[in-house]
Amino acid sequence: MAVTTEILRSYRAPRDVLRRQLRGGVREDRALVYLYLACLIILASRLPALARQAFLDPAVPLEARIGGALLAWLFFMPLVFYALAAGSRLVAGMLGGQGSWYSARLALFWALLASSPLWLLLGLVDAFIATGPTRKVVGALCALALVVFWVAGLRETETASAGA
Repeated sequence: MAVTTEILRSYRAPRDVLRRQLRGGVREDRALVYLYLACLIILASRLPALARQAFLDPAVPLEARIGGALLAWLFFMPLVFYALAAGSRLVAGMLGGQGSWYSARLALFWALLASSPLWLLLGLVDAFIATGPTRKVVGALCALALVVFWVAGLRETETASAGA
């Protein structure tokens, strides 16, 4: 299925989506593409807010802000997410989980990608509203979606029947 269709399905049945992906076998290339696509979307969601900040405070030019965001989201955050996935696998293993290192990565990376439409919404809110209760609600919604998708994915991958 198309990734966009799977993202939409994740909002209804996140465990089913991850189960279908795990049945496709261990595909590290697919997991890496999910991670970088999610990071790229999150980076793109930050651009309007960075432009607003550069307009309001020209001391730091827009190019420098974009360069910093690019470095953060395309070089450092993937490493952070790999470490986070490894940590979740260690914790799940101590709790009796039956998953694999790959399935833990896939669960986190898919959760990031599945929640990315909400990150785009957060980027628009940051650009036009910047602060206030709306920003807090949308930010909490992004975090909640990420955690729900990730936990659902981990529950799916760490059961004995998950395989992979």
